[in-house]
Amino acid sequence: MIRRRIRDRRRYLYSKSVEASQRALFEKKGRIRAVLEEGNPIPTELRNEEHELRRQIDLEDQEPRVPKSMVDNEYATASVREPKVLLTTSRNPSAALTQFVKKLKVVFPMSQRMNRGGQVISEIVESCRLHDITDLILVHEHRGQPDGLIVSHLPNGPTAYFGLLNVVGDTA
Repeated sequence: MIRRRIRDRRRYLYSKSVEASQRALFEKKGRIRAVLEEGNPIPTELRNEEHELRRQIDLEDQEPRVPKSMVDNEYATASVREPKVLLTTSRNPSAALTQFVKKLKVVFPMSQRMNRGGQVISEIVESCRLHDITDLILVHEHRGQPDGLIVSHLPNGPTAYFGLLNVVGDTA
């Protein structure tokens, strides 16, 4: 388990470094193109690499491809594979919060609701990774009123916090 996490972290860091180098190369080519179109002299910091960059520019298509970022790769399989969403609450949820989470389950397709119990968030995230769950939504409350959503895309994806104000439930 620990080896797998280390391997995933290495793969993530390697892909981030490759992305940074591709982005830097793309920007250098763009600067060379702009200089050649305007007829200005080559900048001094690019003179050593100018010959190789010109050769690469000549081999490319008319419209250069913008390098993809990690965020694009993270969501590349979104249309191919159905997302699996896990909804959970704070440790000791009130009745109003459990009703709110039941309503959220209807809102998010392919979602599963889990009673958190005494589990720590890190344990929940690990179990989500093991069961190929793509997104985790954690609902918080304050004095019986839902006041926040934490949405996290797994395994490395972005995490967002949404504050909830004036949440109104069903009156029926």
